Amino acid sequence: MAEHEESKVESVMEKISEKIHGHDSSSSSSDSEDDKSSSLKSKVYRIFGREKPVHKVLGGGKPADLFLWRDKKISAGILGGATAIWLLFEMIGYHLLSLVCHGLILALAILFLWSNASTFINKSPPRIPEVYIPEEPVLQFASALRVEINRAFAFLRDIASGRDLKKFLSVIAVLWVLSIVGSCCNFLTLFYIAFVSLHSVPVLYEKYEDQVDSFAEKAMVEIKKHYAVFDVKVLSKIPRGPLKDKKKA
Repeated sequence: MAEHEESKVESVMEKISEKIHGHDSSSSSSDSEDDKSSSLKSKVYRIFGREKPVHKVLGGGKPADLFLWRDKKISAGILGGATAIWLLFEMIGYHLLSLVCHGLILALAILFLWSNASTFINKSPPRIPEVYIPEEPVLQFASALRVEINRAFAFLRDIASGRDLKKFLSVIAVLWVLSIVGSCCNFLTLFYIAFVSLHSVPVLYEKYEDQVDSFAEKAMVEIKKHYAVFDVKVLSKIPRGPLKDKKKA
């Protein structure tokens, strides 16, 4: 019985080592290849397989400059405005409709009084600018939003087809975490947390990307090891349907 148990343990360990895709062997062989060319040395691990700079990953242009604090005054002003709005709605208990109405009342009252008082102070009345929404940016935003929504639907359809169990479990875990976060705070607070994260995480990652990528590489190795154990002990024992056999036939 002892020999039988040892053989089972050895077979499980062999399967686990195969699931890890030979990562340990590649890491051990890398010690003997330290004297290779600098082009191979430059190929370091980047989180999510990133090959472009952080600025390019965020789309470049003004939005990326905003998230990476290229202009600290504008970024700080936007973040401060979002914080003020969040404090108004969450801490003070203000409502959106009340805020819009009170803002319009104040603006209209100031402009109205200034226009009528200009006749007494011998000054020309203030020129009220024309405000309108241009058509092209709205169409571009709607088109980009439609593409992203269709891509999300295609992604969910691919997961629901049952082709990739690992991707299915990852999405279920993410949705479960989001449901827990959503039960702890309302939508405005969740949106504010996401907004603050967009203004803090990218700039911190750009500053400490080497340390973060090194830690992420080690974390991915550990995750692959645990997933390999879970795959061998649980997932491999789940009976598969005749779907694959039908496709092969």
